[in-house]
Amino acid sequence: MKKLLLLSIILINTTIESADHIVKMLNQGAEGYMVFEPSVLNIDVGDSVTFQSTDPAHNSASMAGMIPAGATPWNSDLSKDITVTFNIKGVYGYQCTPHSMMAMVGVINVGGDYSNLDQVKTAAAAKKASFVMNQDRLDNYINQL
Repeated sequence: MKKLLLLSIILINTTIESADHIVKMLNQGAEGYMVFEPSVLNIDVGDSVTFQSTDPAHNSASMAGMIPAGATPWNSDLSKDITVTFNIKGVYGYQCTPHSMMAMVGVINVGGDYSNLDQVKTAAAAKKASFVMNQDRLDNYINQL
C-alpha cells in the first residue's frame, strides 16, 4: 500500500511539473521569413510542445537522423496544430516539410542531454545542402543549445 501511495505521489508530481511550450509556425517572424518561433527550446523530460499553425500551409515534422534513439518521430498535417510530448532526453531537429528548402527548421533539447548532438550535426550538414536560403540557420540554432 505504501509503495502504491508513493508511486501515485511521484506520478502526480511529474504531471504537475510538466510544461506545455508553444511554438508558432510563421510566414514571417523576428528571425526572418518561414520560421518557427521560438526556434530553439530547452525543455524538461515529459514537457510537451504545441506547434501552432499560426499562419496557413505549415506543418511540424521531425527530421530523419535528428532525434534520439527510441524517440517517436512526428509529422503533422498542413495547417494543423500538433502537440508532441518529449519523454526521451536528447536533441531533436524538426522542419516545416513544404518550406524546408527555405530552412524553416528548429531544434529542441530535452533534459540537458547532448549525447546525440554529433549525430544531429552530421544530419544537419547533409540537410542544409538542400536549403536555397538561410544556409547557416540550422547550424546557428544548434549552436544556441
